[in-house]
Amino acid sequence: MKNLRMKAARAALDLSQQELADAVGVSRQTINAIEKGDYNPTIKLCTAICRALGRTLDELFWEE
Repeated sequence: MKNLRMKAARAALDLSQQELADAVGVSRQTINAIEKGDYNPTIKLCTAICRALGRTLDELFWEE
């Protein structure tokens, strides 16, 4: 499942995939794969992404 909420949060902060990747210590390809729904990140990575984007786990990763 695509993670459009994460992509939107990243775009709202005017961050590129590379900038977010650098902030959380992963490759740009990993961020791209998460946004496309091709990779299920660890909870540790999820929390790092949330901190970098100023969002909660529920806001970015909870499936409704």
